[in-house]
Amino acid sequence: MNIVVAPDSFKGSLTSIQASDIIKEAIKSVDARYQITMKPMADGGEGTLQSLLTSTHGTSIPVKCTGPLGGEIDTAYAIVNSNTAIIECASIAGLVQVPRFKRDPDITTTYGIGEVIIDALDKGCTSFVFGLGGSATNDGGLGMLMALGMKAWDENGNELEPFGKDLHRVTKVSFSGLDSRLLHAAIQVACDVDNPLCGERGATKVFGPQKGATEEQIGQYDMALDKYGDIIEGVFEKRLKNIPGAGAAGGLGFALLAIGAELISGAELLAGTMNVEGAIQHADLVLTGEGQSDEQTLYGKAPGYIASLAQKYHVPAILLSGSLDGDLDVLRERFAGCFSIVNKPLTLEECMEKADELLYEQTKQVIHLLRNIKNKG
Repeated sequence: MNIVVAPDSFKGSLTSIQASDIIKEAIKSVDARYQITMKPMADGGEGTLQSLLTSTHGTSIPVKCTGPLGGEIDTAYAIVNSNTAIIECASIAGLVQVPRFKRDPDITTTYGIGEVIIDALDKGCTSFVFGLGGSATNDGGLGMLMALGMKAWDENGNELEPFGKDLHRVTKVSFSGLDSRLLHAAIQVACDVDNPLCGERGATKVFGPQKGATEEQIGQYDMALDKYGDIIEGVFEKRLKNIPGAGAAGGLGFALLAIGAELISGAELLAGTMNVEGAIQHADLVLTGEGQSDEQTLYGKAPGYIASLAQKYHVPAILLSGSLDGDLDVLRERFAGCFSIVNKPLTLEECMEKADELLYEQTKQVIHLLRNIKNKG
């Protein structure tokens, strides 16, 4: 039997790579002859880079760049297929890199993301894939654009710095110094949020609090992003602020749109980069999973997208989930079977602590069942 293993992370418990390894081990414990293809999924946030490296056998590129607080950090991106750079924003300007007591959008920047783009261009990359999740910033991509060659000034003609606090003072920008190699680059962005740049559902009002923004700052940043957005729209003569996803990563989505990026479903983009469809096309079974599943699993989440690919090729897809909720009949229209990994009464804390054991045992149960049915057939 040829089995594709393509789970998302079990958030707070297992990364997608850990979940894939556990599922593989459980399958092999039932029948070591089964052929397993590993395609650990991610949503564009933390873990995206490692998932793609694992699935594509790409090369990790170490790099020094400016971190979210302005100091130099050591991080990495990946190059796959010789000319495609995979950049995970969470590993450059991520919330996890900023201690909770230091979280303040005034002092964070996306400058390092631009530096990493330059490094990839220098290495011959002409294609880029970005994961936007988990950023610590709310600068509208101001820092990234400055690293790429944009300049910005305040009303007195003073050139600005690339931090969130400088966003409020932008009155003029120039893209004349933007790295010309970007004109010929293909840029795709894994984006699973549809927030516009500003407004009630915008970058600041929805995501600002988790980045340390106070009530006062939320109002100020929303107005600053609106004004900044108008300025950049004027330069490019195209409307970008209200494109779904422009508000992703504190407005970084907007800045990437300005330089020609395409924002698409994270699951679709990552699956395409890893050629998940090609693997599923030749599979007998697909196993996917996540921490919690309900009807929303079918709308943009990785397991739902994996199941749609499996349906396309008439391959049964099994969902292994930490928790099943909502209308399961809707899920069963896409999945051949939906199974919670919880096998006895447990607290939420116990479930998360024992996620590895629970996933292992439920996978074994499913594979035993399918093997017996196949043998009797």
